[in-house]
Parts: sequence; structure tokens; C-alpha cells
Amino acid sequence: MDTTSIAAIATAPGTGAIGLIRVSGHDSIELVSGIFKGKDLKNASANTVHLGKILDSNDQILDEVLVTVFRSPHSYTGEDLVEISCHGSTFILQTVLNRILECGAVPAKAGEFSMRAFINGKMDLSQAEAVADLIASETQAAQKLAISQLKGGIKNEIQELRSELLHFISLLELELDFAEEDVEFADRENLNSLLQKVQQHILKLHASFDLGNAVKQGVKTVIAGRPNAGKSTLLNALLQEDRALVSDIAGTTRDTIEEILNIQGILFRLIDTAGLREAQDQIEKMGVERSMEKIKESSVLVYVFDVLEMSKEQLWKDIEKLKQTGQKLLVIANKMDLNPGIDYENYVNEILSKNQIIPCSAKNKMNLDYIKTRLYEMVLGDSKIQDHSIAINARHQDALQKSIHHINAAIEGMQSGLQSDLLAQHIRHALYHLSEISGEITNDEILGNIFGKFCIGK
Repeated sequence: MDTTSIAAIATAPGTGAIGLIRVSGHDSIELVSGIFKGKDLKNASANTVHLGKILDSNDQILDEVLVTVFRSPHSYTGEDLVEISCHGSTFILQTVLNRILECGAVPAKAGEFSMRAFINGKMDLSQAEAVADLIASETQAAQKLAISQLKGGIKNEIQELRSELLHFISLLELELDFAEEDVEFADRENLNSLLQKVQQHILKLHASFDLGNAVKQGVKTVIAGRPNAGKSTLLNALLQEDRALVSDIAGTTRDTIEEILNIQGILFRLIDTAGLREAQDQIEKMGVERSMEKIKESSVLVYVFDVLEMSKEQLWKDIEKLKQTGQKLLVIANKMDLNPGIDYENYVNEILSKNQIIPCSAKNKMNLDYIKTRLYEMVLGDSKIQDHSIAINARHQDALQKSIHHINAAIEGMQSGLQSDLLAQHIRHALYHLSEISGEITNDEILGNIFGKFCIGK
């Protein structure tokens, strides 16, 4: 690995009280010591902070700073590392950084500090990804998820699965060495029980991706229905602001309107759509087509209907036509204030259950809190972010899917009496893909893709 010292400004662009420059590498302490007037940093103890001045090439003061010294391996990167706290002027930070680069450091690439931490064994790949997620977190839920991963959430579970599989594959391979004696070192009953256990663990992790993705990216939630059903009124009520135009004239909404609603830390990306009907003109036709596209792309469909105007047969027909496979559904029986005597449970049938229907008066803000609660429950279910490990990105999901394929093949092979060498091959493939998650098996292209998305200085 290249141990050349790298340097970068680690704080966000813009003027602030304090700005931070980070330097890491085998000669980072000596390099900074050469331009620092104060304590001799080369003899400074680890994890100590020193007041002094950074000098230019003519020994003129660039800034008064605090320098923190970390020594290998007890640093973020696992290397000798120096952090320089300057005054937060953009000019000062860039000038001090240029001075460090003049002395032999090279500019850090995006994510290079975290990549060195990964390479030096300070964290695995899933934890490194959690660092980027923590920086990008916009809600408490996203922050909790990133912290859980940083503490080793999915890492610990993967390690446990790998350890158990490695034990049995070693016994299977031992059998291959004694193939002529026709002996079994790996108890087939115990192996079958283990494979079943691993299968359930991986399936649980794989299923958690939807939750992890919802926490990180937000939940695409489309509000759909026929014209004048009260979709825009509901959007405004949920947001507690007049975001969409509301009118008694059917077809007021011609295009989609998108806004963010934060419900207990989960971001719902609400999309108000044009009313679904036979378009009266070309513009409305384009709006309806766009509405249909958004419905197909969304994770949650909130269908709003007017209890005065729509029959249950019409409702069922619309739901059957609009709802996508795997999509969560919430039906809002709107304008209940105009007909409070109606029994909304009459709309229940084999495709629409009672708990999917909420009576509402968007105009009078009736049941808004319950709608929010139901949306939250639909995404989280009985889960709590801190209760179990969660697959947080598509890379994890893909590796888990491939692992499941080979575990299933091994289970089927056990039942059909598959030979030890073929059984071992399936388990080796499953181990390989599990190891991709932690980064024990990876390649430069994957690392470049992951760390290239980090910010400079991290």
C-alpha cells in the first residue's frame, strides 16, 4: 500500500470559526513539525494537542493553530495522523494546505482517509459505508441506522455466519482428503440444521433492505385518485402548508407536486398527482400519463376517493388497476364530514382489507395523525432500527441474494445426497458472497466505486 502522506481540508467549504486540515501517512508528523512553531511534534506523545503557529517558506506566520497528534496504529486511518485546527477562513485553510503540499504531501482523493482505515483493518467495508451514510444522514432514523452499522451491526452477524460455515466446510474438505476410505467428518444432520439456520438469517437480512433503503433514501409515496377527490387538500393538510392549489374545479392539478414529510425520522417523498380520468386536453393527458408513471415507481400508494361520488365497485376497479405488485396501499375515504353516516367498512373486499382504509376529512384535518401513524407502521412494521442488523444498500442486497442461491442449492444437495466436493463448492460460493459485504474479498473497482462517493477529507 502507498504510505505517502495525504492531506485535505476536512471541513465543509465556507467561512466558519474553525476549519480542519487532516494529514495522514508515514511521515505526516515529521512533515507538519517542519512548518510548525511550537512544541517539537516529532517527540510529542500520541493523542495530544499543541498550540502553535504554521509558518510559510519565509518563516512568516500563516495562522495560529491547534495541532492534534495521533500515532499508528491508534488513529482513524491506522497511520500516523495529524489534524490542524485553523481559523475558518477559506483563504487561510487553502494557504495552510498548499504549504503542507509544498512539503511533500499529496492531495487526498475522495474517501482516501477512510480507504486507508479499511486497508489497515480499522473498519470493514460495511462500516466504511456507514461512515458515508452518517455524514449524509438527514434524520434521526438515518443517523441511528448509520451508527448501528458503524458499531458493527451487519458485520457481526456476517462474521458469525461465516465462522459456522467455515467450520463445516473444513470438515467437508477433510472428507475429500480421505475419499478412498469413504468416511464422513461433517455430520450431515448438524450440517443441514446449520444451513437451515444460515438460510433464515440471510433471508432476514435480505428482507431488511427495503427498510434500510427507506431510512436512507426516503419512501416514494404517491397520492392518487380521481379528480376533485381531495388529493391536494390532503397533501396540504399533511404538510401543514398550502403547497398545492385547491379548487372545486376538477383537474386543477395538471402535473406532479413533490414534497418531503418527516414522520418520526422516516422521510416520505409525497407526490401529489393529476386526477385519473379521461383527459379533456393534451396538457391534462400528459399529466395523467405522468401520474401513472409515478404510481408504478412508488413504494406506497395512497389512494384518495370521495365517499359522496364513488361507489365501492368503482373503488375496487381503480385499486385493482393501479396497485403494483409489492406496493403498500392506504386508501383514504375522504369528505366524511359531508356524509358522516356512511359506513366505510362497506368498501372492504378480498383486495382491500379493513386496516387499509382510513375515514378522513382532509379539509377538517380529521384523522391526519392516524394517517401518519399508519404510513410509518407500513414502512417499519414491527421493526425497530436498533433491534437488528439491516442491509443498507444495493451492494449488500446483491451479495445476500447470491449467498441465498448457493445456500438453497446446498440444502437441496443435502436432501438429494450430493457428493461432498459439490456440496463444499456451494458453501464456498456462499462464503465468498458473504465476504463481499465485509470487504474480506473485494477488488479495486468496487473499492474505487464505494470510496469515490465520499467527501474529500473523509
